[in-house]
Amino acid sequence: MKILLIGEYSNLHNSLKLGLIAKGHTVTLASAEDGFKSFNSDFKFKDKNLKSTPVFLSKLFKLLFKYYFSFYAKSIRFEFYKKHFKEYDVIQLINQHAIGGIPLIERKQINFLKKHNKSMFLLSCGDDTYSLNYYKSQNSLKYSILTPLKENKKLKKEYESTLRYYDKEYIKLAEQIHLTCDGIIASDIDYHIPLKNNPKYLGMIPNPVALNKLNVKQERGSKTTILLGINTTSYHKKGIGYFERALEKIKEKHPNVIIKKTKNLPFDEYIQELNNTDILLDQVYGYDQGYNALEAMALGKVVFTGAEKEFLDYYNVKEDEVAINALPDVNHLVEKLTHLIQHPELIKKIGANAKEFVKKHHEVTMIAQKYIETWTSATRLSE
Repeated sequence: MKILLIGEYSNLHNSLKLGLIAKGHTVTLASAEDGFKSFNSDFKFKDKNLKSTPVFLSKLFKLLFKYYFSFYAKSIRFEFYKKHFKEYDVIQLINQHAIGGIPLIERKQINFLKKHNKSMFLLSCGDDTYSLNYYKSQNSLKYSILTPLKENKKLKKEYESTLRYYDKEYIKLAEQIHLTCDGIIASDIDYHIPLKNNPKYLGMIPNPVALNKLNVKQERGSKTTILLGINTTSYHKKGIGYFERALEKIKEKHPNVIIKKTKNLPFDEYIQELNNTDILLDQVYGYDQGYNALEAMALGKVVFTGAEKEFLDYYNVKEDEVAINALPDVNHLVEKLTHLIQHPELIKKIGANAKEFVKKHHEVTMIAQKYIETWTSATRLSE
């Protein structure tokens, strides 16, 4: 098949591309490289020169024209490249704002993609209107990425990139994609839960992880090393503040523990830091693991992340068997970290379990085959 992947989050589409190519398919990736992470892309919507734009000019442009200039730039770059985006068997959008441009323009560009290609699928990955509406309306949920905002309305500014999905133009974009796509796929349980009753939902396909790209051997040092890799754009949504407060207590109780913090590192630099780590603090407000967690688990690290009952039941694993379920509770985090520091044999055991888990459920060619089967089946049904 000839496949076009549009958009990138945390290396998902790059990894899937590797798996699809290994299965004999022709794959093109077009994206904005996921911001500072700078992932590879065959066609880049991102203009690197915009990095030098002063912040006040960027804000002034948004005030005058509603959207940041970078949004307009992505829409224009798509138009420049679109002659290359025809006659594919499958197009997959990383989420409802995959191109990352002006929503009104993106609706027209989605129509172009639908018209000139055989089939189009939507991946539910990252913030989107549908899942956010679900999180907002479901009071029975233990928590969600909106929990910090519900507890502190002053965080509205920090949630700007999330709250835009409630804007009427984003809602229209979401409705159009949901109406015209051939099916919707969830990348993990956090997106699976809101989609359960959606008639276009084709099911969950776990995130693909390219194990050969992460095959780094590292012996544990005499001191336990903990890494907190911070993405400032999702600081509150991931509950990073809980980790920071927990680490302050760990530093007092266990001064020999090595604590590392990084901010907004490009992917390759982040992986280097991860290689020399025993424990990764990933996120609090999750039910399943995102990409950072999975890549750390593939390296045999113990990860504090989403590992709620829904995840345990789906994969038939036990609590703390392959990952530590991080809760928005500093004392809970300190207790779990202390137990691991005092029992280093558990770090080795859980890390080994995590590595096997990723190999069993997320290996890239196996996941690529699941995508191929899902796309093929849905396309056949729609004919």
